Amino acid sequence: MGGSQSVFTEQELTDYQELTYFTKKEILHVFKRFQQLNPDAVTKDKNAKLGKDEILELPELKVNPFRDRICQVFSSSKDGNMTFEDFLDMMSVFSDNAPKNVKVEYAFRIYDFDEDDMISSKDLKEVVDKLTGEQQLPEEDMQQLIDNIFEEADLDDDDSLSFAEFEHVISKAPDFVNSFRIRL
Repeated sequence: MGGSQSVFTEQELTDYQELTYFTKKEILHVFKRFQQLNPDAVTKDKNAKLGKDEILELPELKVNPFRDRICQVFSSSKDGNMTFEDFLDMMSVFSDNAPKNVKVEYAFRIYDFDEDDMISSKDLKEVVDKLTGEQQLPEEDMQQLIDNIFEEADLDDDDSLSFAEFEHVISKAPDFVNSFRIRL
């Protein structure tokens, strides 16, 4: 581990540890994964910003239907490009150690495509389209599904889900935490 240990000062590792759900050893492992996405750039500059296309080479993201939104939500710039700190935040939220409430908050942000702090029928349509991929639902079935979601989850009948309503629905989904993770 000697080579990668010298990449960060002890203070940087301590700071990262305080800001994430990782141990120092796990932080170094996350850095190694980040570095593997573009070894030349990251070896030259540990603060290099990697392009969204490079980040999407991460095997766990490659197969995730929400990969573009994930990059957008965790990127400190709106283009989806990421610094190591952005990448570390993403990996921390998707880690087994992140608490459910943090995962729920980020899931809400990922599903809120228009970023208006509400999940509207348009956002839900986008979520379902991403989940169904090429087997798009017919318009009538899509509308029925959205109506069913709102019937179950839209407690104030405003045809959108607030964070509190979303959180309430997720609390009933026992498998949510297991599906919202990337293993180190």
